[in-house]
Amino acid sequence: MPLLIVAAIVALYLLSSIKVLNEYERGVIFRLGRVRNTAKGPGIIWVLRPIDQMVRVTLRQEAMEVPSQDVITRDNVTLKVNAVITLRVVDPTKAVIEVANYIYQTSQFAQTTLRSVLGEVDLDGLLAHREQLNIRIQSIIDGHTAPFGVKVVSVEVKQVDLPESMLRAMAKQAEAERERRAKIIHAEGEFNAAAKLVDAAALMATQPMTLQLRYLQTLTEIGVEKNTTIVFPLPMELMNLLNKTFTPGAPVMPADATPHKEE
Repeated sequence: MPLLIVAAIVALYLLSSIKVLNEYERGVIFRLGRVRNTAKGPGIIWVLRPIDQMVRVTLRQEAMEVPSQDVITRDNVTLKVNAVITLRVVDPTKAVIEVANYIYQTSQFAQTTLRSVLGEVDLDGLLAHREQLNIRIQSIIDGHTAPFGVKVVSVEVKQVDLPESMLRAMAKQAEAERERRAKIIHAEGEFNAAAKLVDAAALMATQPMTLQLRYLQTLTEIGVEKNTTIVFPLPMELMNLLNKTFTPGAPVMPADATPHKEE
């Protein structure tokens, strides 16, 4: 009977010593306070308590949000910037024995790095080259976390909160830029139109009849609009004749008079 009791106690002890680790988990074993060489798992492992103690570490990627930070850019603009960091443990043993909490440690590194890196660029550089800044922040944080077995996979600047006054100034700047481009395009159109008109005038000067044809075409276009206005084109030669006729001091010649030569 005592032998059965002992056997039952041993069996229960062995059953309680069996631990199952998932595919994404590793177990860091401490035997009498000293860490084993390699982490155990996945699958079934033995943890002989109280001699052994196990710390579970997950190898899956973890997303960590960096709290909003007050950043002063190089051109003295105050912003609130937050980011999202994706990290994973590559060495479970170092992640357990090198730092007390690798998540908290990475978060602190991320906050200081975010402020220092974004403070070195101006506002336009921050808004235009965000991808390059993400890569730079990632490399710096990864350099800090590599000694305790954590790999920073990616860093993304999530949101940039601008002051209300800065938003109004940027809107005015964008509006002024649009107006400038519109005026330049309009001036270029006027210049091209004037150049084409000069070419057309030079071409019409070689054939005066083309001007009369343009008059007739204009009358045709006006008639299509179904209006009651009738436009009669006045030849420029008639205007020149009237100008010479009514110019003070100019001789007026009768219609039936013919010029003669004095002897």
